[in-house]
Amino acid sequence: MTVSTEAPLSLYHLLDPDVLANPYPLYRRLRSEDPVHWDPYLHAWVVTRYADVVEVLHRFSAERTHTPEKLVLLGMEELTPIARVMVRQMLFLDPPQHTRVRRLAAAAFTPRRVAVLRGHIEEIANSLLDAVSARGEMDVMEDLAAPLPAIVTAEMLGVPIEDHRKLKDWSQDFAEMLGNFQHNPGRAAKVARSLEEMMAYFRDAVRGQATHPTQGLVNALTTAEVDGDRLTEEEVVANVIVTMVGGQETTTNLIGNGLLTLLRHPQEMEQLRRDPALIGTAVEELLRYESPSQHTGRLAPHDVELGGRLIKRGQAVMAVMAAGNRDPERFPDPDRLDLARADNRHLAFGWASHFCFGAPLARIEGQIAFSALLRRLPNLQLVPGPITWRANLGLRGLTALPVAF
Repeated sequence: MTVSTEAPLSLYHLLDPDVLANPYPLYRRLRSEDPVHWDPYLHAWVVTRYADVVEVLHRFSAERTHTPEKLVLLGMEELTPIARVMVRQMLFLDPPQHTRVRRLAAAAFTPRRVAVLRGHIEEIANSLLDAVSARGEMDVMEDLAAPLPAIVTAEMLGVPIEDHRKLKDWSQDFAEMLGNFQHNPGRAAKVARSLEEMMAYFRDAVRGQATHPTQGLVNALTTAEVDGDRLTEEEVVANVIVTMVGGQETTTNLIGNGLLTLLRHPQEMEQLRRDPALIGTAVEELLRYESPSQHTGRLAPHDVELGGRLIKRGQAVMAVMAAGNRDPERFPDPDRLDLARADNRHLAFGWASHFCFGAPLARIEGQIAFSALLRRLPNLQLVPGPITWRANLGLRGLTALPVAF
């Protein structure tokens, strides 16, 4: 099902599971009919052209989270514990606060440091496939796409690896707040419970660094000092949480979305199987084609004209990266999967100062996962049945991906 040409243009159509399963016709309508569109249902501008999305990500404000005080005025007190954490997370900060926190956190994710992990990540991926290889079938989400980044993230943080399932459950709950633009009181209560557990867990991890220091991001943020400035305990906990969630959700969705895309394009999948050297460009194309992160919010820092429309200071803007990634003005034949696509500066990891600092790790995990799947599982194919997407409008991912081999 696609959105009819008579239906009003709005991202609210993503609430329809059929549209969520294939949002690209909706994005195409927005991009061609009204690329800077006032969405009265969301009370926000929706931006869908590549160049405009880049402009929003580069120049608009990321400080879009309501303060706890504002939520009380709106009658949404149950969200105030979540807001107290989110207002400290680098995802929702502008310079200079964002620069300060990011500089400290990014040190744990340098490409050189991540490259050293490649062999270890390959071991983890192979051990996960060892556990299912004799079965002749698996749920890629449950057996590989979820546990691989959860285990790697636990190691990067410096917390016990055996806690990775708990981390994954918390991550999925918190991602509901990051990926959905509608307020759901029932969901908020569950997120708040998970957040309380997460904060207690990471607060203990931070305090434990004084007597039992570990290798990883928790220790790096706890002990980091720049010009005599250190992060508070609340800042460390908040940014460990957002790093954990981002590190897991993006990579889980990359593996699931990417493999589904390959299974739906058997010729391209066979091309990659025959030529493993394509894996680098293939992962970039899979990120562009089915972006794990579909859209993000910003605020206009002042009155600004974009695409011939006047956006007033303080108005909300939804930058739809997934629509920009299918913009024919930027990518020739954008709806075609081209695993060798050379000029592929996609928007899946954001842009500028908020470009995902975990991108090198996500790329390597994706490369390893696809390479291992194609190398080790011959005659890989989808198990017939419906494909169900998670009810997360911004973080695109599957609930399950059953395959046989």
